[in-house]
Amino acid sequence: MELYQLGYFIEIARQRSFTRAAGRLNMAQPALSQQMKNLEAELGTPLFNRGRKEVQLTAAGKAFLPRAEGLITQAAAAKAAVSDVAHLRGGKLTIAAIPSVSACLLPEVIQRFSRQHGLVTLQLIEDNSERVADCVESGQADIGFLQLPASKSAFKVQPLMTEPFVLLVAKTHALAQQKSVLLRQLSAESFIFYKGRARDTALESCRKSGFEPQRVCESGELETVRALVAAGLGLAIVPRLAAGNLPATILTLAIREPKMQRQIAAVWQKDRLLSPAAASLLQLATELLSKGSNP
Repeated sequence: MELYQLGYFIEIARQRSFTRAAGRLNMAQPALSQQMKNLEAELGTPLFNRGRKEVQLTAAGKAFLPRAEGLITQAAAAKAAVSDVAHLRGGKLTIAAIPSVSACLLPEVIQRFSRQHGLVTLQLIEDNSERVADCVESGQADIGFLQLPASKSAFKVQPLMTEPFVLLVAKTHALAQQKSVLLRQLSAESFIFYKGRARDTALESCRKSGFEPQRVCESGELETVRALVAAGLGLAIVPRLAAGNLPATILTLAIREPKMQRQIAAVWQKDRLLSPAAASLLQLATELLSKGSNP
């Protein structure tokens, strides 16, 4: 049973005539009659009483008509929904991102996206890189933004930016007089760690510099890390993205040695095309970063 056959059937029922229906459908009457014979054969019962002047629906035809109309309506709605998604007039886009990206990069990207495609519903999932990868791999998110590495076998990966790590210090700290530091100079300091791969990078760098850092606290909330630094409870080694829009009570120092950096990338399922909405969001993020206007 084909949708076009249902359309032919509905038109014949409305016109009560094969001849008039064929004219409305711009097709030859014999071809229309054959299509209805095929449909009746598939259903196993006649749908029409074919009179000399007018066609009447059989009992089976009367029962079939509202269902055929319903299927046509549903098909049209499905087609419209697909068209809306394809042309960004609707649909939903779920984004998974690590907190520093969602807090410091995505707000401007999402603002621009919403101005262009205000009918697309956005959902944001914030978590560490491992959880972001899980969300994308399971299909819970359409696109993810995480710190590399990511599984090349599971994802398509588009690197977006490479950024250094910096040191956050309270304005009242003795180090606040400096513009940069060597990590090995900080062996006696206390640290507040930003959870996730950023923490792993910071820990590894401290150990390579010859010391095990004294951990005061760990938090996955960027604002909590900043608040603890501002309160003078310790220093924080964070990616530069996480050092944007700092309060006046916190200063940023460059880390001269060792060289610390990370790479941020967009990932999506390897065997799936990006949806139009995800592709548009990724393009906006790429354009924003290429202009050097990191939030």
